[in-house]
Amino acid sequence: MSVKFKLYGSEGCHLCEDALALCMTVMPAAELDVVDIIDDEKLLELYRISIPVLERVSDQEKLFWPFEQKQILELV
Repeated sequence: MSVKFKLYGSEGCHLCEDALALCMTVMPAAELDVVDIIDDEKLLELYRISIPVLERVSDQEKLFWPFEQKQILELV
């Protein structure tokens, strides 16, 4: 399987951990790439106050936290 989604976040972010757990309830781990924004200045600038952010790779559609399982299923 190829990566279909990116979850932007940061290590130690409890909201990011919650978002990851929620994503894992509806999609295979192989479809999700967890991206730490700390190592990328552009991503840090874009998402610093918005993480976690779930992005569908195919069209770059994004869900900004807080999001629910229903919204993830609509994105899938």
